[in-house]
Amino acid sequence: MNRYTDPEDHRSALITIDVQCDTLDGGSFEVPGTSAILPQIGRLAASFRSRGAPIIHVVRIYKPDGSNVDLCRRDAVQRGASLVVAGTSGSQIAPPLLPSALLLDSGLLLRGGIQEIGAMEWIIYKPRWGAFFQTPLESHLRSLDISTLVFAGCNFPNCPRTSIYEASERDFRIVAIDDAISGLYDRGRAELEHIGVTVIDTESYLKEISA
Repeated sequence: MNRYTDPEDHRSALITIDVQCDTLDGGSFEVPGTSAILPQIGRLAASFRSRGAPIIHVVRIYKPDGSNVDLCRRDAVQRGASLVVAGTSGSQIAPPLLPSALLLDSGLLLRGGIQEIGAMEWIIYKPRWGAFFQTPLESHLRSLDISTLVFAGCNFPNCPRTSIYEASERDFRIVAIDDAISGLYDRGRAELEHIGVTVIDTESYLKEISA
């Protein structure tokens, strides 16, 4: 037990990272293991919705001209690679995560706006790895009096890991859902635990919050 890092379930928000159609099996931006975690993220999202708890889907959207693309992929997009390009089907959030069919409002999101898709559910665009870098995420979470972030999504070595460390820097309590983050590996789990992150699987987490 740690009074500073233990999750506060009544002040928790679910954060999903980059679970978009292009990152699924067979997609142009395929990330191994991301399709496999969809059922677990879907269960988490359903649980948060049923409790009226906040859900924020954080996404990457690339402009067709590549001008906002991270440098390691900019050349590929400018040469025509269709990777989560604004307005394409591949940029859309994987349907199992959502309460109903919807499309990203790419214009709003790219301007730094927050797209509301439910009573306590939103989408935010991030321009780089971390969900807090040049985004309205922190101010939005503070306005909701959130203390604990529950992370799921794609792909641990890059965006989830960066976002988790950013959250830790901002003194949020953090839960990483082991079987709902693609690319998570043993050393990564240990490193998260060493900074006070609760690492737990979907089934155990859902049992804990329903107890």
